[in-house]
Order: sequence, then C-alpha cells, then structure tokens
Amino acid sequence: MTSVLYDVPGPKAILRNRVIAVLTVLLVAAVVGFLLYRFALSGQFSAQKWGLFTYSTIWEQIFQALGKTLAAFAVAGVLSVVLGFVLAIGRLSDHKAVRIPFMGVTEVFRAVPVLVMMMLLYYGLPSVGVRMDPYWAVVIALVVYNGSVLAEALRAGIESLPRGQKEAGYAIGLRKSGVMRLILLPQAVRAMLPVIVAQLVVTMKDTALGFIITYPELLYLAKQLSSNVQFGRPLLQSAFVIGGIYIIMCLILSAIAKQLEVRMGKSPKAKGGNAGTATATVPVQPGDPRLHQQGTVTEVIATQGDGPRVER
Repeated sequence: MTSVLYDVPGPKAILRNRVIAVLTVLLVAAVVGFLLYRFALSGQFSAQKWGLFTYSTIWEQIFQALGKTLAAFAVAGVLSVVLGFVLAIGRLSDHKAVRIPFMGVTEVFRAVPVLVMMMLLYYGLPSVGVRMDPYWAVVIALVVYNGSVLAEALRAGIESLPRGQKEAGYAIGLRKSGVMRLILLPQAVRAMLPVIVAQLVVTMKDTALGFIITYPELLYLAKQLSSNVQFGRPLLQSAFVIGGIYIIMCLILSAIAKQLEVRMGKSPKAKGGNAGTATATVPVQPGDPRLHQQGTVTEVIATQGDGPRVER
C-alpha cells in the first residue's frame, strides 16, 4: 500500500520505528536526568543561589533592563523594516545609477557582523572625535544589518511574483510606483511575512550583544547578577531567568505574527442576503426560442429572498 508522498510502512517497519522512538525517549530522559543530577550535586538547586531572585529590588532591575531591551528592539525593528523596503525598491530600479549603489550598500551591510558594527560605532568612532551613546550604537548596528537582510527577502518576494501581475498593472495605466505600491508590495509582504517575523526575532535576540559595549540590557544585568558572591555566584540561575524572559518575548512575537498571518490570509465573506450566483452555459437546438445569434445561451441562477431566480 502506498501514499502520494511515501510508502506506508509495513508491520516490521512500524515495530522498528516504535523501538527507535522508545530508545530516543530513553536517551533524552537519561541525558536530562544526568544534568539534573549534576545540578543537584553541585548545589545549583540550593536556596542560597536562588535566593537572589526573592528580592523585589532585583526584579525592579530586571524590568528596567527589559525596558532597555524592548526600547532598542522597538526602534531597531521598525527602522529595519523601513530600511529593508527602501533597499529592496532601490535594488529593483531600472536605472543602473540607482540600482548598483543600493546593491553595494546592501551587500556591505549584510556582510558586516552585528557585533563588529557595534564595536566600530562605540569604540571606533571616538578615535575620529565622534562619541556615540551605547543605545544608538546598538540600534544603528541592528538596523543596518537586519535591514539589509530584510531587503533581500523582500526583493526575492517581489521577483517571485508572476510577471503578469506587473504587466496587468501597466495595462490599466499605473506607473511603476503605483504597480509597486498597489500590486507587488502587498503580495510580497504577505508571502514573506514568516521571513520578516523570523528576522525580527533575530533582531530582538541580537540586542543581547549590546552588553559588550556596556548597554544595560538583560544580558548585561545577568552578567552582573551572576558575579554576586553573597549568593554563591548564581550563573546558571541568572541564565535560566533571563533566558526564560527571552523565550517568552519570542513566543509573544511569534503569536502576534501568527495572528497577522491568519488575518491577512482570510478571504472576505459574502455579505447581504445573496447566497451566491452561478453561471452556466446551456446548449440549445436550432429553432429554440431562446436562441439569438449564438448556439449557446447563458443562464444566471441567483438565490435571493425566498427562492431561486433565473435570468436568461
């Protein structure tokens, strides 16, 4: 017995798959158990190491660092999307004088790692007499990198659309700007929405690199908390708490993106009392009174009010 995509496994294959699944579960459980045993043996579950997070002052610092992280991500995320649209449209220009510079800027920004860009902005600019706040060093580095990546995603989405979409726009008298704004971009954004959201998640996580240039975000605070000698240097505990906050933020962003994708994918529902309209082409014989100048007649059947109505 076969399926469209694969052969349905027989009894021996089913038994083999079940054995492999059980062995995999046992192996994962053994690894997790060993890690928990090592944590307990080294005192990672002791009240002393977790006692740091029972103070309201510590949580106030965590929320302040979370605000710093969200502040950098909000500005960087919006500007990255804007820059992505600008670079993508510039790369699709018909004029080489516009297309080539935009292509060069996109490739350069995409090739430079975010951390290198942050360090150049924060540590390199002072050597030429320009000092930059850590916040703007983080934001600008995130914008130029993620904006260039989004530009390539949007350009690929636009170029993947059927050529007839563009030609239809020109046929009804639209200029290139109107075709791009009204026809191509809405479809490309809908198609590339998962990629855009994934890159925004990367943008949010990359804010953690700001701790290297002393930006007081979550990872910077986690490093400070893990060096607390009074509570036994709670390195793993700080990583668990801060890592859990990052996981929650990523899940929230993914849920928002899922809702947007669902809403954008919904087709408009029919409104009013009409249930629908059907068009049928019915052949007729010579001499039929319905015959006009063609050998067929079109009957439109519409359901309205109490019953069907036929128009010939």
